[in-house]
Amino acid sequence: MTNSNEVLEANQAFYRAFEKKDIEAMSNVWSQGVVTICVHPGWNVLRGWKDIRYSWEQIFKNTSYVEIDVEIVTNEIRGDLAYVVLVENVFQILSGRRTQAQSLATNIFERMGQKWYLINHHASPIMR
Repeated sequence: MTNSNEVLEANQAFYRAFEKKDIEAMSNVWSQGVVTICVHPGWNVLRGWKDIRYSWEQIFKNTSYVEIDVEIVTNEIRGDLAYVVLVENVFQILSGRRTQAQSLATNIFERMGQKWYLINHHASPIMR
């Protein structure tokens, strides 16, 4: 049996990799499976780690600075699946301009062996 701290730690590792723009750390968080899904705010659905990794490489390349504060709404574990629903408060510098955005995100993790891997990240912008 696992506790929610392990899932929340995996979730935190995802956002640390995002903030550090560290593709190798991001690779360690995500499942490498072909059924892995990612939806960035305003993007189409990305399927499979190859396309997801490429999207993160492009985001990292085009972002000079990113800071993310998260507010956990809820999290739940059901067997080998878990989800975290949260608000992402994202501060970025893009093309020399500071931007701020909020997204509502759902991160779904699957336990494989003794580790939780991200299998689905879906973030939608919160309109002001």
